Amino acid sequence: MCRYTKTLLTVIAFAGVLLTGVHVVIAQSSEAQEQPSLYDRLGGLMPLSVVVNDFMDAVVPDVFLNQNPAIAEARVRVPTPYLKYQVTAMMCEVTGGPCVYNGRNMKDAHAHLNITEPEWDRMVTLFKNTLVEHEVPEQETAELLSIIDSTKVDIVALSE
Repeated sequence: MCRYTKTLLTVIAFAGVLLTGVHVVIAQSSEAQEQPSLYDRLGGLMPLSVVVNDFMDAVVPDVFLNQNPAIAEARVRVPTPYLKYQVTAMMCEVTGGPCVYNGRNMKDAHAHLNITEPEWDRMVTLFKNTLVEHEVPEQETAELLSIIDSTKVDIVALSE
């Protein structure tokens, strides 16, 4: 092999190494830009289900909420474990997890409950308290509250 061929092969090999390095840097940069889902940042299904469980344990017996006869009747009719399952599946899906929520949409699921603004506010307060108890970080709390807030228009039926 002549000297020029060896030099050319060395240059090609070196260029290949440089291009591979550039590709790795670009790939790492893309990965760094992709933030984990809210589901992943919350720790996955186990911590999410624990938060939902504790939240529902606060909501279901709440005296203020159960003053609404439609809500009180729904507490008797809908088993709490089923409600916990449905809320967990929904929260898992909307936070970017692998679950699929197969329940009714929020409007249909809550229309008959005649939920008022004060009842909504009480539910949000109970949710915030649960997040505080579980030390959910500020950013994730804000994102969860934004998700919850996006459902308000479909859940609150009456203003007082």
